[in-house]
Amino acid sequence: MYQRITLDNGIRMVCEKIPYMRSVSIGIWVANGSANENRENNGISHYIEHMLFKGTNKRSAKEIAESIDNIGGQINAFTGKDCTCYYTKTLDTHMDIAFDVLSDMFFNSKFDKKDMDLERNVIIEEISMYEDSPEELAHDMLSETVWNGNSLGYPILGDKKSLGSIDSEVIKDYIKKNYTQNHCVISVAGNYDIEKLTELVNRYFGSWEPKTKEKKESNPVSFISNKSVKEKDIEQIHLCMGFEGLESGNDDFYTLLTINNVLGGGMSSRLFQRIREQKGLVYSIYSFPSSYKSAGLFTIYAGMNPENLNRVTELISDEISKLIKTGISKDELEKSKEQLKGNYILGLESTSSRMNSIGKSELILNRIYTPQQVLKKIDKISIENVEKLVKKTFDTDKRSISVVGNIKKSL
Repeated sequence: MYQRITLDNGIRMVCEKIPYMRSVSIGIWVANGSANENRENNGISHYIEHMLFKGTNKRSAKEIAESIDNIGGQINAFTGKDCTCYYTKTLDTHMDIAFDVLSDMFFNSKFDKKDMDLERNVIIEEISMYEDSPEELAHDMLSETVWNGNSLGYPILGDKKSLGSIDSEVIKDYIKKNYTQNHCVISVAGNYDIEKLTELVNRYFGSWEPKTKEKKESNPVSFISNKSVKEKDIEQIHLCMGFEGLESGNDDFYTLLTINNVLGGGMSSRLFQRIREQKGLVYSIYSFPSSYKSAGLFTIYAGMNPENLNRVTELISDEISKLIKTGISKDELEKSKEQLKGNYILGLESTSSRMNSIGKSELILNRIYTPQQVLKKIDKISIENVEKLVKKTFDTDKRSISVVGNIKKSL
């Protein structure tokens, strides 16, 4: 059972009590990511995420890590295109320590120049690592291609030029404008006493002074059909094919997940069975939908030898044409729905996954669906829903492609 609590200063807390667990997962969610940036400060959200672990007025970076390590817990964070989350997972008896450490990082980080310079180099190494991973690079290139000119297409890590212009004053000003109560949600899942939880949240976050509520305006996002190619002297070609997807909160997203299961979502999917198992033309091939507050993307990825690029592209297009022409059978639909329900339920079998689910939903959509509501939405998916969405999604006039590899060998 979910509970919503709003503090006097406007901070929202969502929590789910799971009494048979011994762990508690706590997340501080901020509605801020690379989609809120511009070219000059691209990467600042991810940079801030790193810097919050580098030391506060009362804890060094080592002491932050030790505070959670010493109680057998976990502490980490991640930055996405439309949100950032700082989280812990500890035993239920150590919930107070988790709140103390997270709030200290959140409010009292020093942003020391020496630490910032060191961490900037770490992130530049992270960027280099991504550039050395052609599969990841192909996915990033696809985002930049389909949303070219819009911040949603910017890389989460930023680039060397934008990172070089970010100093402590830029970060502090950015936090002041974007890390505000109306853009923040505290998410808790696990075994807790609600009275103690409420007392801890008020103790550590209740004195956060409210600021003027500024509604974040997002630029309209348009899907762009184009092709991007990066020549790289590597053994394989990495191909991403993208179609316009669905934004977060769209009820048709469950239908799109069902279609994905049939097309390329697993080892039994059409793309995997035909192109990998029957033809042996790729080592890896899969598809997946992703959704954000203002847009979505449906991606098909394949990795292959350069000489197979044209053939694989033809086969993917052929499978999409078959999907549009004949749709999916009732048997495929029922199997896909059961697969979707199974994946969803199994994905909720930890306090951290439940904390993630309710926290992001409250942050992005201002509402939370119960598991029963989600399962009901899946059960309601019909052949007619599928046919309609297939034709809408796989519009050949709205398709973008990114390719990374030794393109000359594929010609």
